[in-house]
Amino acid sequence: QVQLVESGGGGSVQAGGSLRLSCGASGYIVSLGCMAWFRQAPGKEREGVAVIYPGGFGTYYADSVKGRFTISRDNAKNTVSLQMNSLKPEDTAMYYCAAGGSSCRPLVPSGFPYWGQGTQVTVSS
Repeated sequence: QVQLVESGGGGSVQAGGSLRLSCGASGYIVSLGCMAWFRQAPGKEREGVAVIYPGGFGTYYADSVKGRFTISRDNAKNTVSLQMNSLKPEDTAMYYCAAGGSSCRPLVPSGFPYWGQGTQVTVSS
């Protein structure tokens, strides 16, 4: 049974600040498939934020976060992280870790069978 647990969100951070989200996986080896972060703001569709490719360290970012967010993977700890810098109020959303994607692009929710419960990120202006 695959279980993904996000951490690092909660509370509120001011615009311009930084936050680091982590996703711990059990029942799944994070280096074997596409690992991604999605987010969903109230009233909006879930959107892909970043993905890291299996094996190597190729990555892809949505234009809205490019240059500010960095996705990384720690194979020894079986975790995936999302470092978020220069946060903006429009980054406020529930952030979800997703695993098991056989194709990293396009970065869409339907491409990932395994999901965490999400962690809230709130950025105040």
